[in-house]
Amino acid sequence: MRKIASILALVLPCLQAASAIDQTVRFGAPAAHFTESCPLGNGRIGAMVFGGVNEERIVLNESGMWSGSPQDADRPGAAAALPEIRRLLLEGRNADAERLVNDHFTCTGRGSGFGNGARVPYGCYQVLGNLRLKFIHAGNDTTVRQYRRELDLSGAVARVSYMRSGVRYMREAFVSAPDQAFVFKIEAKKRGALSVDINLDRPEHFQTEAVRSDGLIMTGQLDNGINGKGVRFAARLKVSVKGGSMKAEGGTILVRNADQAVLYVTAATDIRSFAGRNIADPAKTASDEADAAAGKSYSLVRKNHISDYQGYFNRVNLKLGEGPSDLSFKPTPARLIELAGGNADNALMALFFDFGRYLLISSSRPGGFPPNLQGIWAEEVQTPWNADWHLNINAQMNYWPAESCNLLDLHQPMFAFIESLVESGSGTAVKYYNAGGWVAHVFSNPWGFTSPGESASWGATMTCSAWLCQHLWDHYLYTGDREFLAGAYPVIKGSARFYADMLIEEKKHGWLVTAPSNSPENTFILPDGSRAHICLGPTMDMQLLRYLFGACVEASDILGLDADFRSELSEKRARLAPTRIGEDGRVMEWLEPYAENDPYHRHVSHLWGLYPGSEITPFTMPELAAAARKTLDARGDGGTGWCLAHKLTLWARLGDGNRALQLLRNQLKPAGERSVINTSGGGTYANLFDAHPPFQIDGNFGATAGVAEMLMQSAENEIRLLPALPDAWPGGEVRGLRARGGFEVDVKWAKGKMTKAVIRSIHGRGVRIFLGLKSVDLALSPGRAARLDGDLNLK
Repeated sequence: MRKIASILALVLPCLQAASAIDQTVRFGAPAAHFTESCPLGNGRIGAMVFGGVNEERIVLNESGMWSGSPQDADRPGAAAALPEIRRLLLEGRNADAERLVNDHFTCTGRGSGFGNGARVPYGCYQVLGNLRLKFIHAGNDTTVRQYRRELDLSGAVARVSYMRSGVRYMREAFVSAPDQAFVFKIEAKKRGALSVDINLDRPEHFQTEAVRSDGLIMTGQLDNGINGKGVRFAARLKVSVKGGSMKAEGGTILVRNADQAVLYVTAATDIRSFAGRNIADPAKTASDEADAAAGKSYSLVRKNHISDYQGYFNRVNLKLGEGPSDLSFKPTPARLIELAGGNADNALMALFFDFGRYLLISSSRPGGFPPNLQGIWAEEVQTPWNADWHLNINAQMNYWPAESCNLLDLHQPMFAFIESLVESGSGTAVKYYNAGGWVAHVFSNPWGFTSPGESASWGATMTCSAWLCQHLWDHYLYTGDREFLAGAYPVIKGSARFYADMLIEEKKHGWLVTAPSNSPENTFILPDGSRAHICLGPTMDMQLLRYLFGACVEASDILGLDADFRSELSEKRARLAPTRIGEDGRVMEWLEPYAENDPYHRHVSHLWGLYPGSEITPFTMPELAAAARKTLDARGDGGTGWCLAHKLTLWARLGDGNRALQLLRNQLKPAGERSVINTSGGGTYANLFDAHPPFQIDGNFGATAGVAEMLMQSAENEIRLLPALPDAWPGGEVRGLRARGGFEVDVKWAKGKMTKAVIRSIHGRGVRIFLGLKSVDLALSPGRAARLDGDLNLK
């Protein structure tokens, strides 16, 4: 198969400098929990800095730390059950059909272990280990004064400082992409006052030993779910000191009476997967990289890190209000509490937007894995839901801000992941559906898992691969890159081929529908009062297939390929079941007007066509948009963290900035330290991590995308400025957002009205600019910009 080209974003040479406003997450005390610590990352290596005074714990991660191994989880003979399952569904016998799905149409073996797959072949993402430092402070005074801990988003650097016994201690940490290392500088502002014991550990399957007198190496092997011989890993620590002494004693480095110490931690695994580095000896690779990083001056490593990071972060700049807010210098957890109490804090909302961009830069880099349910940050061996890639919204939401927030090149790991599923998904398509093309169901891992899940109630969603393909087509819409499209087209075509093959005709209207399927994780009530999940053609499926078939038709036309297939798709697309409005005025979630078992269910899948799709808009389909509004009103403004973020984007697409802002405020509600899974109590942790709960990163990315949608929306040939500006944001400025069609957009507003906008064309094409009911048509040459005033007049 032709590989999808790795695309570097076309960024005009007009990147603005970092904003004058404060972009710092602040704390007044060390972290007591993982979700109070400061996340750092370079896409592959992650670190969580707790900032303890007597003992510092830094949780270390590496994106290849996956237990499990490749497996064939497709159930033998599954396709033989398909005709009977479909017959029962066509007869309205959903409960009987669901029993057959559970018996014959789920994965074989233990699947994901029902979300606990650490010791089965499916596997899970795991912590690399802990870097632990035990400080020996000079003097007898144990009082800690002037404690500060912060995460500077403008430079991706974490800092800790405090006074003890008259000595100021300072720490600075970052994870460098150029040098592929976690770097940690510790210094005492009094000569000889730094003494610390340093070691490496993890909960299981490891050994740590000294390397000379200046370092440690931790090695081990994860469980593959078969014989224990899974992914091998290594973490290498190298320490350099200024003043004092250093020696190794057992598995500990002892630093005594130094002025300064700089720690370099590198890591490697030998995972063999679509984004593996093909490493034969993790210990040697980690050691070589540690030597290389430590061979440079700290100032050079730091400078290169910040330069690399700011090349992404400085592409977009958001100000909400005029100048720095006095609240910006309060501890962030206190600001979250005050916001929940009713205080206004627009600067905190801008910080949350920036934090989402920061996390994407820190967890997604070309050539690596895409961020999983927790990005790259985890402290457990058995992570929640295996910290895998859930494909019925979560993995996709991780990349919602990639295009609009000018991080297009960071989308590449998702593209590679999608392509990695084609081979195994082709087998799944045949074995379950007797269909061509390829399919992926609810979740996946680095080993290419594409089978249905263990239960019909949630594991039967089979349009996840169609949703994944939206990322490929949407990237083309933003970039106009024909080379990329040529590489992506076989994947899009394969997905469309599968659905074109597996659709069946329902009896009542003659529509083409999917079968069997479900509306993700939701339950409906049958006429006899029983509950079921399996159905024909849920609304989300139909919206996704209209999008996929339309994208494939347009792509094939652009590339001059597959005219016969194009005609087949166009014909079948016209016969797909439409999005309908029920008697209650809401968008119907299922093909039949089933009653909902949970009226406040966290998934709002039947509004996919509103966002992230483009089928429903207030401008082209006002009746459906009004029905979507009623649907959201009925669902309510509660939910998990990612659910709140999705509702935020949906209200933004409806042009209701005040309601979107309410969802953002709800998402910023302090979540406490709940670790038990809760499907309705979402919010935000003290370190700004999204709370499902527990921690799940998709809500961070979804909220950032939602704020961008409030300020600018785009389609292929149009851009809408300030489409959902809330009353509480009367003044502000955003620079560098990206729009479909190849445009970069700056907007400034005051007193609730736009004062100016700049539209830059990257490729040169026409576009219609909307500001409320006003519009203007622009035709820009490549690299040229149009400057508009508040009435859309050219300046």
